[in-house]
Amino acid sequence: MIALKDILYKVTINAVVGTTNVKATAIDFDSRKIKSGYVFVAIRGSVSDGHKYIDVAVKQGAVAVVCEEIPENTIDGVTYVEVDNSNKALAIMASNFYENPSGNLKLVGVTGTNGKTTVASLLYQLFKKAGYKVGLLSTVKIMVDNTEFKATHTTPDSLTINSYLQKMNAEGVEFCFMEVSSHGIHQSRTEGLHFQGGIFTNLTHDHLDYHNTFAEYRDVKKMFFDGLSDKAFALVNVDDKNGMVMLQNTKARKYTYALKSYADYKSQILENQFGGLLLKVNDAEVWTRLIGNFNAYNILAIYATAELLGLEKVEILRLISELESVSGRFQYIISNSKITAIVDYAHTPDALKNVLETINSIRTKNEELITVVGCGGDRDKTKRPKMGHIASALSTKVIFTSDNPRSEEPEIILKEIEKGVEPQNFKKILTITDRLQAIKAACQMAQPNDIILIAGKGHETYQEVKGERTDFDDFKIVQELLKQLNK
Repeated sequence: MIALKDILYKVTINAVVGTTNVKATAIDFDSRKIKSGYVFVAIRGSVSDGHKYIDVAVKQGAVAVVCEEIPENTIDGVTYVEVDNSNKALAIMASNFYENPSGNLKLVGVTGTNGKTTVASLLYQLFKKAGYKVGLLSTVKIMVDNTEFKATHTTPDSLTINSYLQKMNAEGVEFCFMEVSSHGIHQSRTEGLHFQGGIFTNLTHDHLDYHNTFAEYRDVKKMFFDGLSDKAFALVNVDDKNGMVMLQNTKARKYTYALKSYADYKSQILENQFGGLLLKVNDAEVWTRLIGNFNAYNILAIYATAELLGLEKVEILRLISELESVSGRFQYIISNSKITAIVDYAHTPDALKNVLETINSIRTKNEELITVVGCGGDRDKTKRPKMGHIASALSTKVIFTSDNPRSEEPEIILKEIEKGVEPQNFKKILTITDRLQAIKAACQMAQPNDIILIAGKGHETYQEVKGERTDFDDFKIVQELLKQLNK
């Protein structure tokens, strides 16, 4: 048990009804999980307002309520604490409750539209290979050194983050690499965390269903860097014009990386093929099994971060050459009949363009490039025609299909994707709503040496339709279909 006043340390408080000397056993923002001795934090969410459930939480045994508006009718014996921002308060309270675990390890946050998962996951892999105890908080999975936990969000809620960081402390973890999403920043989930460094990968069209404008999306990302301390480092990609924006108000030590611009960390692609990349990183050459221009940026970010965290340059280059690709990120197999099938998480216009341009830069142009792609439902609709335009312009054949339609009708999503196809590319496209049948059609169409790209879902092992999730793994499915078809 911990005193409420200790949980509230550093929280900006407007008013208190009752005493903060009360002892608490746990904190939660879900009224359904409240038990005797808990502190309930009322959050104003996009779906529901936690303030409506204050009475429910109190009836279930909450000893204290943290909220943005104290109810008119308070209950004797229950402490009510008014704050300006419940999300921010929750994050600081979570850090205090779990004994500020981020201060006991070197935590590095990775933000940007594309590349977060790859950079965070490969840094985890590299530091593990270097012999350290390492943690990972990513879209794909959560790792507490060698123990794996299932991930549910790119950036989990602040209670979940701090509980995993405390587990990492118990395991003696020294470094932790964490994806930091724009949603997570906007909802203050990373407030109160002590970051040793922040990495900015790039900023492209995404999440405008949530952030309304690109400027708002950019400024939310910038908030993460604004919050870094003078003891941290800020590493940004300056080939992206938003890179320097991220550095404008940060107190952190500033470092840059780029392939095309002047930067502290520079890279040049010497060879680019399906086997991997040969890169010149500053003055040294390194071979990596990762593929494509976008991975040249990722490798450069990893190299720079490892050096900033104190690893030796020669050791970093050796470890980079041993890194394996991340699940669902340009993950590929070559079938018996030399058909290459690639599964990639590319679910934004820029990511899809990067992957297709990478494939086109490697292939001989004597083979077909068949792309299977869709767009998720209940998400940014403005990117759908852009995805259709890019897929049809940069592939020889395209099959538009369902991604995760969620509550939307798949056919409506597909019609919106088709709007981006230019007349000269109409003959390239085929629309098959059922994703399994779409992948099967691509496999049947493919001839020896052809390339199939299945984009959009990557590492996901489910498909979500009308609120129900069913098992669906693009990589396993294409692998099995190519075997069945004896290709």
